[in-house]
Amino acid sequence: MSHPALSADRTAVITGGASGIGLAAAMRFAERGMNVCIADIDEARLRDAAARLAAATKRGEAAVMTATVDVSSRDSVVALETAVRQRFGAIDVLMNNAGIQPGSRMLADDNWQRILGVNLWGIIHGAQVFAPGMIVQNKPALIINTGSKQGITTPPGDPAYNVSKAGVKAFTEALQHELRNTPGCQVTAHLFIPGFVFTPLTANGRVEKPAGAWTPEQTVDFMLERVAAGDFYVLCPDNDVPRALDERRILWAAGDIVENRPPLSRWHADYADAFAAFAKKSP
Repeated sequence: MSHPALSADRTAVITGGASGIGLAAAMRFAERGMNVCIADIDEARLRDAAARLAAATKRGEAAVMTATVDVSSRDSVVALETAVRQRFGAIDVLMNNAGIQPGSRMLADDNWQRILGVNLWGIIHGAQVFAPGMIVQNKPALIINTGSKQGITTPPGDPAYNVSKAGVKAFTEALQHELRNTPGCQVTAHLFIPGFVFTPLTANGRVEKPAGAWTPEQTVDFMLERVAAGDFYVLCPDNDVPRALDERRILWAAGDIVENRPPLSRWHADYADAFAAFAKKSP
C-alpha cells in the first residue's frame, strides 16, 4: 500500500534534495511517476541530481525541477513555493530535509546561527510557507520533516545540532496537532528520524559505507512504508541499532527527568552499569 499523495502525476518538493537522503527520496518519487522539485544550495550537485532524476522517470526533464534555495531565508522559501506552483500546480508532498552538521561547541558561537537557521528555521519556513496552500487543495498531502535521534536523546558533543533537531521534534509534533484539529484538513505531518545513514553529511572522509550504516535508499524505503502505515514518528533502525535499543535509549533519556538523575546521565560513568542493565531489558 502507498499514501495517495505518493502517486503518479502528483508533485513532491524536497529540500536538501541534491544528495543523500533527499536525493534518494526524490528518486523514489520520480520512479513513481511524480513531478519532483529538488531544492538545494549546491548548484553543481543540483545539476547532477537533476540528470539522474530525469533518467528515472518516463517524462524525463518535464517532470523534474531544480531550485537553488537557502532554507534559512523565508524569502527564498516563499520564492520556491511560488515557482513550484507556477510549474506544476498543486503540491502534494513537502519533505523538509535540508540539514547541516559542521560541529559546534557549547560555550562558543561558532556555527550556531547557521545550524539553527538551516536545520530548524528551514523546517519552520517550509511548513509555514507551504502548508496553507496544501490545506486548501482539499486532498491528501504530506509534510515530512527530517529530525534526528540526537534531537531526542541529545548526546554530548554537538549541542547546536541537538538543539536544532530537538526543535524540529517539538515543532513537528505541534504542526501535526494543528493539522489534525483543522476542520477538513487532509494534510498530515510526520517526523522522520533516520538512524545511521551513509551520506555526504556523515561520510567524514570515508568512501565506503560502514557496516553499521544503512544506505539512503534503505532509509527512504522504510520511511515510505511507515508513512503509508500512518506513523507520525518514523523511527528508523540501522544495521547496528535495532528499534528495541532505540526505545530503551529514549526511555532512559526521559527517565532522567522522572528519576531526577543528572542530565545526560547515560554518559555519566556513575550510571554506566545501570544504563547497560536497563538497555538489556525487554521493552
